[in-house]
Amino acid sequence: MREYLLTILVAALVSYLLTPAVRMFAVWFGAQAAPRDRDVHVIPTPRLGGLAMFGGMVAALVVATGLPEMRKVLSDGDVSVGKALLLAGGLIVLIGIADDRWGVDPLTKAAGQVAAAGIFIMQGIQIYVIPLPNGESLSLPPAYGVPLTVFVVVAVINAVNFIDGLDGLAAGVVGIAALALFSYAYLLSRTNGMTTLSSATLTAAVLVGMCAGFLPHNFNPAKIFMGDTGSMLIGLLLSASTITLTGQFDPAVLANGLFPFYVPLLLVPAVAAVPFMDMLLAVWRRTNQGMSPFAPDKLHLHHRLLELGHSHRRAVLIMYFWVGLLASGLIGLALIDAAWITLGTTVGVAVAGMLVMLRRRPRRDGGAETGGMEHPAERPRMPV
Repeated sequence: MREYLLTILVAALVSYLLTPAVRMFAVWFGAQAAPRDRDVHVIPTPRLGGLAMFGGMVAALVVATGLPEMRKVLSDGDVSVGKALLLAGGLIVLIGIADDRWGVDPLTKAAGQVAAAGIFIMQGIQIYVIPLPNGESLSLPPAYGVPLTVFVVVAVINAVNFIDGLDGLAAGVVGIAALALFSYAYLLSRTNGMTTLSSATLTAAVLVGMCAGFLPHNFNPAKIFMGDTGSMLIGLLLSASTITLTGQFDPAVLANGLFPFYVPLLLVPAVAAVPFMDMLLAVWRRTNQGMSPFAPDKLHLHHRLLELGHSHRRAVLIMYFWVGLLASGLIGLALIDAAWITLGTTVGVAVAGMLVMLRRRPRRDGGAETGGMEHPAERPRMPV
């Protein structure tokens, strides 16, 4: 555990310290997000925050190579996780910088994401087995494993990109998901008497640190956005941790039955369920009105939370709550024998949270209650 804590600390500290310098560079470079009709920020805000997160990742991997046991994890047989993260992450960051500064068409970004998945595959990060309902593992030949791996990488990257709609939302959601993956892999390994050192656990630890270090600069009111540079990078690492976790545990040695075997495949869709549902509703809404499914509007979930009277921060915290609840519920079902107790507790907390957080109360000025925090349009911000 000490090795993982050191890795998280280094990633967080370097990301935190690099972000102000990256912010100044973004202003000089001209990579700023101008306010649009559907945006909630009201002044131009620098992008490229993902560049600082990439620096945190590199620093954490360098420190990990200095730890004897971690060095084995970074290059374990045919799988070279450190090299894969550096090469694929570097490619994604370059594409993200170009997009944050000049704009890149979706086809080019998709091609870059596929190329990053190809780097993963060449370095041994690939889905080799999938769990079956009868408790056995199905080995996948390259003809099936390769396209499935590419699909997972591209889907997770774009899911994270879609989440990035409010200050601190993507960094917080992905940080919670990574912490859940880390806890799942570490605790399940200890529970079943296996080694806690694995590439999936290390990748999740690095991702936790990157998000934790960047979030203080990105939480409302954000001083800098992560941009596509950051959203694609953290989505890439989240997909790497998910893929390497899939098939890591043998169902025959798991104490709590078959369910833990499915957790890596269920966790990312669970934490992305809310934004994915928002995306599907947006497509249905726009096409039903005779509009293009890609036409922008201000009817997304986070916009509706703001309209209900929640402040920007409270809307983000509500999203954190649901993601944390779903993630902790899955982990609890995987680790606790009395699954019905975990499920009942999760449902009870969900109902209580909905009643408390979605309640609308009048403010003293006659508006909606905002929990003592200004709406971003009302809060004075220093010009960039």
